[in-house]
Amino acid sequence: MSGNSRPASAQSRKAWQSNDDMGLVPTSNDSNGIVSQSYGMEPGMYGSKFNEKKESPKPPVGFCGKVMKGIRSLWATRDTEETKGDRELHVKTTLRELIIYIIFLAVLCVITFGMTSTSMYYYTKAMTDLFIDSTYSGGGSFRTITTVNDVWKFTKGPLMDSLYWEKWYNEEPIVGERFIYYENKLLGLPRMRQLRVRNDSCIVHSDFKNTIKTCYDAYSENNEDHETFGANPPTDIAKAFIYRTKDELDGTSHWGQLETYGTGGFVQDLGKTKNVSLKFVTALFDNLWIDRGTRVLFIDFTVYNANINLFCVMRLVVEFPATGGALSSWRIASVKLIRYVNSLDYFVMACEAIFVLFILYYIIEETIEIKKHKLSYFKCFWNILDMLVIFISVLCIAFNVYRTSAVGDKLNQLLSSSNKYSDFQFLAFCQTHFNNAIAVTVFMAWIKIFKYISFNKTMTQLSSTLGKCAKDLAGFAVMFFIIFLAFTQLGYLIFGTQVKEFSSFESAFFTLFRIILGDFDFHQLESANRVLGPIFFILYVFFVFFILLNMFLAIINDTYSEVKGDIANQKSEFEMTDYFKRGYQRMADKLNFKRDKIVDIQKALQSADMNNDKQLDFEEWRQDMKSRGYADEEIELMFAKYDLNGDRVLDEDEQKKMNADLKAQTDALNKEYDELEEKANNNNRCSSRMSYQEDSGEDSDDEDNGSKVSRSGRVTNGVSYEEFTVLSRRVDRMEHSIGSIVSKIDAVLVKLEAMEKAKIKRRETMAKMLDSITESTSNTDEMKRDQMEKLVREELERWDSEASIGQANGRGDSPGSSSGAGTCGLRPRSSSRPGSGQNLGGSHL
Repeated sequence: MSGNSRPASAQSRKAWQSNDDMGLVPTSNDSNGIVSQSYGMEPGMYGSKFNEKKESPKPPVGFCGKVMKGIRSLWATRDTEETKGDRELHVKTTLRELIIYIIFLAVLCVITFGMTSTSMYYYTKAMTDLFIDSTYSGGGSFRTITTVNDVWKFTKGPLMDSLYWEKWYNEEPIVGERFIYYENKLLGLPRMRQLRVRNDSCIVHSDFKNTIKTCYDAYSENNEDHETFGANPPTDIAKAFIYRTKDELDGTSHWGQLETYGTGGFVQDLGKTKNVSLKFVTALFDNLWIDRGTRVLFIDFTVYNANINLFCVMRLVVEFPATGGALSSWRIASVKLIRYVNSLDYFVMACEAIFVLFILYYIIEETIEIKKHKLSYFKCFWNILDMLVIFISVLCIAFNVYRTSAVGDKLNQLLSSSNKYSDFQFLAFCQTHFNNAIAVTVFMAWIKIFKYISFNKTMTQLSSTLGKCAKDLAGFAVMFFIIFLAFTQLGYLIFGTQVKEFSSFESAFFTLFRIILGDFDFHQLESANRVLGPIFFILYVFFVFFILLNMFLAIINDTYSEVKGDIANQKSEFEMTDYFKRGYQRMADKLNFKRDKIVDIQKALQSADMNNDKQLDFEEWRQDMKSRGYADEEIELMFAKYDLNGDRVLDEDEQKKMNADLKAQTDALNKEYDELEEKANNNNRCSSRMSYQEDSGEDSDDEDNGSKVSRSGRVTNGVSYEEFTVLSRRVDRMEHSIGSIVSKIDAVLVKLEAMEKAKIKRRETMAKMLDSITESTSNTDEMKRDQMEKLVREELERWDSEASIGQANGRGDSPGSSSGAGTCGLRPRSSSRPGSGQNLGGSHL
């Protein structure tokens, strides 16, 4: 740029001040045709990038377009973006997905831990100790109930004492509201409910019909007895002998140890006090409320502890099998039905709102992926896992809303009428399944982390091992389960009548799995069958433990060794660590660039004043900076920023101000660089920077591989500016020469292809002519031979004439080339052609 075309200092200073501090703008092409631009990676850095092509300007994007692009980028994933060809973009997208997913997982964990606590366990234990393990007269407890008599002993003793706490520990009466354990309020009235079967529910063998008049089968809905029973029971318990349907009770079914029981039955609600309840129980006992037809007894009640805001919904179950006796079981559910009470609960509520937003976000994301990949979307395991997490989460959100409203209605009914049974069984059942669903969701959410850490070769070992040995494991599973199920059937048939662990096929199945892990009772098997018991145990341990289990481990170990070998031989790809290293390297290079440019300017201030008059005019500044490789625009802008008076001369004060600014920027850069180095040392990255540059050198451009050039011509981490320019010109000349050679080779290939097609066509023509002569019946053999010799001679003369023409054309087209260049080095056919007689002889043959 000439001096006449330069703007005035004031104008240049305005242009300078409009940019960032020490900012530089791109310059025009120099005389060598090399584009001179700012060295740095942003406007705050000096320097140039050489041999960089200018990109065509993109059309401007409107505000709505930017907004839509920004919104669309929120759902950018590896499945929605084309990242296969760009490893860095792939890692960057993966890192973004991982960060978002970790936030989602953290919110989910806050919700799950917010709805449970260790207090639930201790609450359940306290209720278990009180109702299950309290002993009655005779030394038994609910846990050890075996007969109907034990049931009544428990009901009259521990049950009444546990439900109604009417005295303090010093035997003084409790005045006012009475609580279980002094802390837990009994909600509503306890309820006793039984289910019965009909007398004719089973068939007695003909040999015993005369002696056995009654028969009560095991429970089923078809055998259930709905008829009123009992002989004139007292009025206060008369309803206990009348069947009530499931619509009247609006209860829940129960999966017991023997059967699944319905929701109807014969019901008796207990009283508000111990005396009233004991009166009801005694009347039921006296009127044989439990008899041979009874198959199950339920005792339901709910307590609430305001100290920990937990409900304990209890159901004590006694089953009366058709074999006689009694089996006791229980279900105690400590649940948090009132979710939002204290500040922590409201924090969890805020996390639940964020969770809902995340689910909406992932629903949109999966919809976009399904729209793009169609049915192939469902071929990926991780996509199926995503769908399951979203589906279960939506169900949990719906139940959360339902539970909040249902509990409110239930409590309103309870407060309005506390002398009725309050059924929290269904809510407790749903809350338990809700907790189970959330637990499964959290489990799958944690497993999904493997999807985002698969960028690392080490992290793929598990999936690669399982994937490679899947077929072997499938074949092994067939062998294993054939033998395992055979032993299960054998154990069930041999020990099922005497050993509880083998009393059913399912129990035998899980018992054999426990034996694999070393949990077994050999003496019990031996006691059940002194001969077959030891034989069964020895054979099972030998075949399953010593052979099959070791085969399974061998398959896993061999596959894992193979995967480890493949990973060791695998070419190192661009990984997450490389991404962070590249980011660190770019930041370090940017700081080095800035520091180098400041050093150049400081040296220019010292050496540009050639006459030592402490007055630095523009021409002196320009010559010195030009020698350091700076362009006119940059020189003008730097000078104009500190030429405050616009006289085109930097006096001593202006130079001091420039030095002060440069020193301040140097200090700031040094501080920033030290912080960067400290972070790099903490992450153990500095030691691996050179290895990273070697590994990723093929994928890195000139900006990334650390080969940077200062404008002064000296080498910062590569070649000098002059060497770079010379090499650039040599590369341009080589590209031009190679281009001309490639075009000539293409022309030769085209000619060869044309000649080959012509030869094929001539051969076909001659073959037809020879066939016509041979098949002619009007000519003698001598005439045929003459015709064939004539045709061959004419064809050979035509080939010779075309070959000579091709040579002449080749010499004319390429005077400096060899004589054979025009015909691709082929010699005239006459020089290597056999004589006519030989050709005729060959044709005749």
